[in-house]
Amino acid sequence: MSDGTELYTVGQIARHIGLSVHTIRFWSDSGLIVPTGRSAGGYRLYDAAAVARFDLVRALRELGIGLEAVQQILVRQTTLAEVAEVHARALDAEIRALKLRRAVLRTIARRGGTTEETMMTHKLAQLSATQRQQVIDEFIETTFSGIRLDDDAKVIAEWMRELPDELPDDPTPRQVDAWIELADLVAGEDFRQRLRAIASTGVSSAASRYGYELRSLTLEHADRAIAESITPESTEGRSVLNHIIKPGIPADERSELQRWLETVADARVERYWHLIAVLNGREPAPTAMPAFTWLIAALRAHGSTALA
Repeated sequence: MSDGTELYTVGQIARHIGLSVHTIRFWSDSGLIVPTGRSAGGYRLYDAAAVARFDLVRALRELGIGLEAVQQILVRQTTLAEVAEVHARALDAEIRALKLRRAVLRTIARRGGTTEETMMTHKLAQLSATQRQQVIDEFIETTFSGIRLDDDAKVIAEWMRELPDELPDDPTPRQVDAWIELADLVAGEDFRQRLRAIASTGVSSAASRYGYELRSLTLEHADRAIAESITPESTEGRSVLNHIIKPGIPADERSELQRWLETVADARVERYWHLIAVLNGREPAPTAMPAFTWLIAALRAHGSTALA
């Protein structure tokens, strides 16, 4: 079929480019490629240029481009590059959706659960990036409404909004789990009230005097106590406590510090930051809750005698 003057029947074209006779006739009837002429018997005939157009239409259809867009390309109302870009973006979205669906199915398979839980998992995972951000924004705004935040609290509140623009192209079951758990966490009224209490409390003056040193000392000594099975109420626990909180601290200051720790040391708050990190593709920081739980228990157990 290399002679440019030769005309070809529908059957010949079908055999050459691997299309059905029905498809060639349909495209011709649709006006995509008109016959070059007719045989004496009235059969459609096409020249080499028409055959090349059939081949182009076949390639475009295999790429998922609709007949209307193909027609626009053929009559040069739009360029192939423009159509290809639109369809590439559409395919990107479809691929993301399929990967998300796969991750959700893996999550459901691993977690099991009821039909209702499965439906909720699916619906939460399908939320758009804008819808997910709205969930978190509304949570932050309603939680801190009416509370006068200091500069540090305002920064933290903004950090709490830090969701990625969208779930990754290939979200792991861990990330799907993280979003589902986060949505459940922010829906809890108890969690909102705890955050309001933390924001209202501010930073204890006693805690301010210790600064970041309190966290590092707690993680160093309380974690060691836990690893060595030293209980907070024991004599050894009192000794560990004295390495974290300086002996001789006034009783009222110790009480203030204890009350502040009891307010801010909440596993749900730490879990919130853990989930935000997972969603943003970061490795969450190791948990500090066991260490602070140990410290609070030691403060309760020993009272003012621990610091005498």
